[in-house]
Amino acid sequence: MKYAKFLPAGGTIGCVAPSFGCNTEPYRSAFENAQRIWREMGYQVDLGPNCYAGEGIGISNSPKACGEELNAYYLSGKNDCLISCGGGELMCEILDEVDFASISYATPKWFMGFSDNTNMTYLLATLCDTASIYAPCAAAYGMEPWHKSLKDAMGLLTGRKLVVRGYPRWERESFKNEENPFAPYNVTEKKVLRFHDASTPWSEGEAIPRTVFQGRLLGGCMDCLVNLLGTRYDRTPQFLEKYREDGIIWFLEACDLNVFGIRRAMWQMEHAGWFRYVRGFLIGRPLCYGQELMGLNAYDAFLEVAARKNVPVVMDVDLGHLPPMMPLIVGSLGKVTVKGNDIAVRMQLR
Repeated sequence: MKYAKFLPAGGTIGCVAPSFGCNTEPYRSAFENAQRIWREMGYQVDLGPNCYAGEGIGISNSPKACGEELNAYYLSGKNDCLISCGGGELMCEILDEVDFASISYATPKWFMGFSDNTNMTYLLATLCDTASIYAPCAAAYGMEPWHKSLKDAMGLLTGRKLVVRGYPRWERESFKNEENPFAPYNVTEKKVLRFHDASTPWSEGEAIPRTVFQGRLLGGCMDCLVNLLGTRYDRTPQFLEKYREDGIIWFLEACDLNVFGIRRAMWQMEHAGWFRYVRGFLIGRPLCYGQELMGLNAYDAFLEVAARKNVPVVMDVDLGHLPPMMPLIVGSLGKVTVKGNDIAVRMQLR
């Protein structure tokens, strides 16, 4: 696994928009405030041509324009890392325009984003053997004050920290809107971890015994992952074989999928052999949190497959679309420690 140099003091943050750009409010104002904050921290900002674009369908611009921007800015020597402007809907359509061969041979560079950006964070690891960071997109850094999760993400990007821990509360309803673009996370809900393994069928909170497991961190937004599965971009089986001795910790979260969509996705990933060397699961709160359809809830949607693997399954982890989210280095060797209602992930760059 290849790892980029960390963002140095006074370095340059490159911003690109392979998914949505920041052309509408509150994202435009938040993104501009993020740039101000980064500059006050001593960094320079290198903006791609699509950062404020809104000509595309589900992405900032045409797939060709988005792919060209991503190629140019990843291979450029004018920035030290890349942060995606935002998530979106159809980043998959730019993949035919992304020069993964050149990226594979280039000096590695951190790419940070989440949601639709799974199309890059996941493929950097599985196609290019290059680590990436699954963490909030650029506009989130315009909030005031920063939530600890954003400080953690910048800590990973700058190399100041390689251990992240869960957060006490999470946001069910955002206060961020056109009139309040810098609103911080509205963390009103108490985090309660759910846990399952071979010896503990189901427990939550303080009942969780101390559990430690280790493996390569791999995953992202399930909506994107199952869309990639079986395509020519799916080199997951080769990645799994290469790191079979390390095993895999799958971190998964969902955006548009309802509980049946999640269950179908888990079935599909299992039958494609993606869970062959699984050592554990970290399951984020899906956007359909609390939904139940025909007697199926999100926990059972995941556990129908995950529970059969006889490995630790930690659910309602701080990951994904109901913030805050723990930033994770995709492709790193992760060591997860869970006890009671606490979780920590230590990442080794080897």
